[in-house]
Amino acid sequence: MDMRRFMGVLALALAVSINTFAAERPNILVILADDLGYGDVGFTGSQEIFTPQLDQLAANGMVCRNGYVTHPYCGPSRAGLVTGRYQARFGLEINVTYSPYDLYSGLPLTEQTFGTRMQKAGYRTGIIGKWHLGAAQPYHPNSRGFDHFYGFLSGGHSYFPENTTTAYPLLLENGSPHYSANEGCYLPLMRNNQAGEFNEYLTTALSREAAKFVAESKKPFCLYLAYNAPHGPLEAPKKTIEKYQHIKNKQRRTYAAMIDEMDQGIGMVVDALKKSGKFDNTLIFFLSDNGGVTSKPGHENENWSNNGPFRKGKGSMLEGGSHVPFFVHWPKGIKKPGTFEGLISSLDIAATAVALGGGDTSGHPLEGVNLAPYLSGKKSGTPHDALFWRVRDGVSWAVRTPTGKYLQENWGGSETQLYDMANDPYESTNLIGQVPEKRAELVKLWNDWNAGNTANVLLQAGEYQQKRLKLYEELHKQLQEKAQKTKPGVIQ
Repeated sequence: MDMRRFMGVLALALAVSINTFAAERPNILVILADDLGYGDVGFTGSQEIFTPQLDQLAANGMVCRNGYVTHPYCGPSRAGLVTGRYQARFGLEINVTYSPYDLYSGLPLTEQTFGTRMQKAGYRTGIIGKWHLGAAQPYHPNSRGFDHFYGFLSGGHSYFPENTTTAYPLLLENGSPHYSANEGCYLPLMRNNQAGEFNEYLTTALSREAAKFVAESKKPFCLYLAYNAPHGPLEAPKKTIEKYQHIKNKQRRTYAAMIDEMDQGIGMVVDALKKSGKFDNTLIFFLSDNGGVTSKPGHENENWSNNGPFRKGKGSMLEGGSHVPFFVHWPKGIKKPGTFEGLISSLDIAATAVALGGGDTSGHPLEGVNLAPYLSGKKSGTPHDALFWRVRDGVSWAVRTPTGKYLQENWGGSETQLYDMANDPYESTNLIGQVPEKRAELVKLWNDWNAGNTANVLLQAGEYQQKRLKLYEELHKQLQEKAQKTKPGVIQ
């Protein structure tokens, strides 16, 4: 065979190999609920709330019984998920405020999202729903690796279009300027950099957009479907609320309806995958960004979710804060559905997607584990020997191994706590002072991990808002003082 012919055959073989790899690469669909209680879906045992779509996916996938996120509340948890790195590595341990003119407030530009990594590998990438990682142009999803964006940039949003307005939601509390907890929740939706249409219940609109995205994608896709359900404000269609008359607590009744609507929406996306022939080779992750809300100082009336059998909820270092409903569904890659007991982290989503899709691995190394060998049964045991948590430079913290957990709470008491997770997974008996060798082991693990972290680089939303208002006040005071000193002009 002459060299020219040999090179032609080699090129053909290489092209076939590349095309085969591209055809085999899975689509990636990450579905994130918001403030969903661990015990509030059927596949974790709920008898009150109906989630048939999720339950069906879970039954045919792998339910991760020890699935965790990296932080017990919204923004930092999302930062860890989308980067595949502990958010304490880059100092984002707060909820980023909606501030579209602040070119310094958002997910640090030193970090790559899994969208960027998959985009570089030829995937069509998208985020639909809640972003919460910066509102100025450098931090906009289209600037952070996502080809398509439909949703909102702030931390919350009303569910009904009639509540939408372009008026900024500034409230007055005790005569002082005060921003609502869901700042930006009444602003119009966005489609990429333009206004997005919004004419139906928000969860349905997000689901419809996601179904369209997966159906029309001509090449492998990576879609991050970030619902804001069932995060407040508690709003749901009246007809769906009426399905839950068996729930006496009115707030919980609406919350249940919001989960129901999310489940129906996920069914729309699954139907679109099936109709387009993409279902079997779409790797679906489902989880919540943190635990459901429970009563705590300053939020005593937030008691509508159920994190059972775990203690406490959103914001806590106990299991209810970040031990979340979590499953993986992938017909082509999971040969034997069931449950998985090893420690799983939301960090593993980026690592798995990048490994299976040939995503970009440059820059900071990912801290998750490729779960594919565990899903296929080639590997057993635990993907992680230890998982770590830190809030605001260490005002609260936790470290967990398969057998132990050591933590410091930041609300409801400041006592350090130590639990035997092998025999007491629900943290009922504090062993602090009784097993010094276990404490020493966990202390070393956490300190070694924390040595690679950095101090927080942004302000928590409420503090930021107050300083921003003060900045405006000082600016206008200076302008007024200057005006008073300036004499009127005189012409001849």
